[in-house]
Amino acid sequence: MTRKKILIIAPHPDDEVLGCGGTIAEYTESGNEVYLCIGTKAYTPDWSKEFIKNRKKEIKKSNKILKIKKTYFLDFPTAKLDTVPQKQINDELIKIFYKVRPDILFIPHSGDLNKDHRILFEASLVAARPISYKIKKIVSYEVLSETEWGSPIQEFKPNFYIGISLSNLNKKIEAMAPFESEVKKYPHPRSKEIIKALAQKRGSEAGLEFAEAFSIIRETDPHEENETEF
Repeated sequence: MTRKKILIIAPHPDDEVLGCGGTIAEYTESGNEVYLCIGTKAYTPDWSKEFIKNRKKEIKKSNKILKIKKTYFLDFPTAKLDTVPQKQINDELIKIFYKVRPDILFIPHSGDLNKDHRILFEASLVAARPISYKIKKIVSYEVLSETEWGSPIQEFKPNFYIGISLSNLNKKIEAMAPFESEVKKYPHPRSKEIIKALAQKRGSEAGLEFAEAFSIIRETDPHEENETEF
């Protein structure tokens, strides 16, 4: 089996876990390389210096659990991505795409409640235009408490499911645990009970025990040669 390179674009730390944590575990377990690009970071005085310092440790712990090969940081301001020129975001993403050369790209849903998610969705598509290097598959993922609460903007309609094992579902929940400020008590969407419940629901939609759901944005014929020159 040919190893694949997978790149996850996460607006904020933990989005990749909530949206793709089980899938990341499935990919790395099979010997594929998974890369992560985090779009924004916290800043003072809105967040304390201690929080910012701890967040770096949380990311490292979570990445280790999921066996993410490398993480790139764009370091744009959290919840202020709309103050950054679109071209600057596009250009930084293009640099990451050139470095990783992913076969598969996971990006946020275009209708998520948080505007950072919507901006990175658009910027990712600009950066991933099939001009010379072609990414074989681009899919969007759902994030609990962002995607479902953003339904009035644009509903998430999955058309692609990846089955995950119980052990990798547990690994997803374990990888979420380091983000202590983000994990909530049931019945909050970001509780471990709801994370599991969503995996069960998505699994049932595809005849599987557990799954994560995605929406395919673009897919190239797998028999078509994927150019690697820019």
